[in-house]
Amino acid sequence: MQGNSQKKHSNIDAYRFGLFELIPSERELRKSGTRVALQPKAFDALLLFVRNAERLVRRDELVDTLWPDTYVTDTNLTNVIVTLRKVLGREAIQTVSKFGYRFCLPVVGEPGIATATYAIFIEAKGLAAGRSLESMARARDLFALCVAHDPAFAAAWAWLGRCARFLDKFATERSVNLELADATLRRALAIDPHLACAHHFYTQLQIDLGHSSAAAVRLVGRILERGDEPESYAGLVQALRSCGLLSQSIEAHHRAVALDPAIATSVTHTHFLLCDYPATLDSYSGTRYYLDAAAWAALGDIPRAIELLRERLSTRDLSTLMAGLMHSMVAALTGHRDDALTAMKELTVAREPEVIFYLARHFAMLDAGPECVAMLRRARAEGLTSSYTMAHDDAFKRVRRQTAFCEELAEARRAEAAASRTLERAGLERLFRAGVSKRPSALPLKRKRRI
Repeated sequence: MQGNSQKKHSNIDAYRFGLFELIPSERELRKSGTRVALQPKAFDALLLFVRNAERLVRRDELVDTLWPDTYVTDTNLTNVIVTLRKVLGREAIQTVSKFGYRFCLPVVGEPGIATATYAIFIEAKGLAAGRSLESMARARDLFALCVAHDPAFAAAWAWLGRCARFLDKFATERSVNLELADATLRRALAIDPHLACAHHFYTQLQIDLGHSSAAAVRLVGRILERGDEPESYAGLVQALRSCGLLSQSIEAHHRAVALDPAIATSVTHTHFLLCDYPATLDSYSGTRYYLDAAAWAALGDIPRAIELLRERLSTRDLSTLMAGLMHSMVAALTGHRDDALTAMKELTVAREPEVIFYLARHFAMLDAGPECVAMLRRARAEGLTSSYTMAHDDAFKRVRRQTAFCEELAEARRAEAAASRTLERAGLERLFRAGVSKRPSALPLKRKRRI
């Protein structure tokens, strides 16, 4: 009978990582099937870590979870961490100095999800990390299999939406991936309204669909309701930038990294739109394609920009969109005006407002005023404005006095003012003014007692 019970836990009721199974319903930790004794505080801390695997868990969040309404010293928390490391291994929990801790063991099972289904989910996430058209298509099909096996698997719905959106953006053939992405991400949030990855993926989709202000309002509401969350601030970096609120986008980045110094945001693009090209280069990380070359060109180092772009065009497997963007900049920088204009006019761009804005910038560099303004109007219609860039970036210098450009600049400023008012009503200024350091409690606050 005991063997049957253990099998049941392994399949359905446990988080699984390494040799361990954590069973919340029975408040029990097992190693290779044998029960491991844990004090209640250590168990609660481990459960919080596992539920937030690979994400930073802040010290104040741990303290509030383990000792609500009670004052404790750092020693209390340190003792809990030491206890867990003795059981799990020292490398299981990483210390992020001055911020908190991160659980580093891969979680390969969750309560309520059949073991076989979760194994497919893990395989699909590995494929999605490859970010190629082939790997994303295979991952999409595996995530679809997961939700067919378990329609209540919220994370699988969210990742299915992520893959579908990627394929819609970069695959050449027409498909129903956009509709699939929207439907699956909405389904994930309906199942679990607080699922962080679903909010993150849905933010990107909303922005690409031209709903930047709505995405920002949703994220502000999430932070005000649930407390500071680095992923939500990271989403705000992009959403606020798309609304043309560049200083607020920078502030959101600072809030995100203050909560988790390892979190990645899209602040590099914000620096670029602010014409802060040294900061663009300093903050650019990961695989480099276009933006650092554009920053070097803006700083006057044209040969370096051309060299970078030509090298990447010759050695990398690029999407048609990225290759077209990079090729048009090379042509513009080398004085091949007709080649650049032809490349941009032949480029098909769907639901990529940031790329459209960069193409408008290229047209301006070539003194192609009507084409520049047409692209700026399209970017605004599809959800992105940046009046500051239009007014200050030297790339727009040749067209800045043209009547149509001035009219579009005025429209951009009006759109940004409207977005600012909407977000002020949603609570953005209150959020940035005071911050939200702790998750709200359903109970009235009590005076903490010292132990």
